[in-house]
Amino acid sequence: MKPHLLAGLATLTALICLSQAAAGPVEEPAYPEGYRRWTHVLTGVSDARFNRYEGLHNIYANPKAIKGYKSSGAFPVGSVIVFDLFEVVDNGGATVATKRKFIDVMVKDSKRYAATGGWGYTEFLGESRTERGFTQDKAPSCHGCHEAKGGRDAVFTSFKD
Repeated sequence: MKPHLLAGLATLTALICLSQAAAGPVEEPAYPEGYRRWTHVLTGVSDARFNRYEGLHNIYANPKAIKGYKSSGAFPVGSVIVFDLFEVVDNGGATVATKRKFIDVMVKDSKRYAATGGWGYTEFLGESRTERGFTQDKAPSCHGCHEAKGGRDAVFTSFKD
């Protein structure tokens, strides 16, 4: 290889490495303030076969995510979907939600979360708005499941008017 081509290749490699290092860690999705006032998408109950997802869950979507649910295409940037999971007890034949286990949050941002299909994933434990069950370092695992088993644009649920 000619010396000037080798030098150019070395420079390009160094620039790529520096730009990746400068990018730093991926920004974590924020706690979705006021999500319980968003549109309710659905409620479901999962049994022990779903391990950590056992319990009663409600799914909420912000206005941008509702546009995604109602469209035939992908969810727009700024879509936020919340999976709110509660422990349940039997109260005289009625299944009753008790303690919040966690909320899982999906945020659509094609630039920040390009490595995971444009979706950022995080989890807030119990009633906490800061304590996380996992962060973006685990997001590829979340996205792998959503991509394999999810519907349109890696979203499991659908919205019914």
